[in-house]
Amino acid sequence: MSQPMKIDFVSDVSCPWCIIGLKALEQALDNIGDEIECSIHFQPFELNPQMGAEGQDLYEHIAQKYGSTRAQSDQAREMIRARGAELGFEFRLDRMARIYNTFDTHRVLHFAATAGRQHELKHALFAAYFTAGDNPGDHAVLLRESTRVGLDPARVREVLESDEFSDEVRRAEQHYQSLGIHAVPAVIINDRHLIEGGQPVEVFERALRHVASQPASDTASG
Repeated sequence: MSQPMKIDFVSDVSCPWCIIGLKALEQALDNIGDEIECSIHFQPFELNPQMGAEGQDLYEHIAQKYGSTRAQSDQAREMIRARGAELGFEFRLDRMARIYNTFDTHRVLHFAATAGRQHELKHALFAAYFTAGDNPGDHAVLLRESTRVGLDPARVREVLESDEFSDEVRRAEQHYQSLGIHAVPAVIINDRHLIEGGQPVEVFERALRHVASQPASDTASG
């Protein structure tokens, strides 16, 4: 019998380590196979909640936020590109020119969860930003990718032209911040076990097998 498991994946689509972590987690689940019956719920986290709609030059942003030089930034980006390639995800560094606000992105992802298309949309938006170089918070991009994964475009347009799901997104963000999550990705298994960062496949697989082996009453945190 498969072991049921709930995973909350706290992340932002403008975070490269989040897609690396997601791909590694998915590969770990594939390796484990039907031993685990898993449901993944994507939870909102904004890396840059104060960012304007027009975004900011990526090099300028990284220099201001982390104090990195252009050479250091390029080195880090190349490492990210290589990690992505190992996991089957294409980072197009030549197209990653700006960082953007993602609040509306999370609102549409919240709606997508109610329609059973959140996982597909999350992947589509990661690719739109990191592979195609699009603004993941742009309404035209959100409408395009939502339609592509099977969401009703008229309903998505309603969400984007209103404040719908704003309160729900903010409450979720505040909840995970209150738990001490201030960096992503953060992977929370069964509301108790935390895995931080874009870990390798084997780290996720080992952690998932460990959690699955624990009695349901075990409250230990990993």
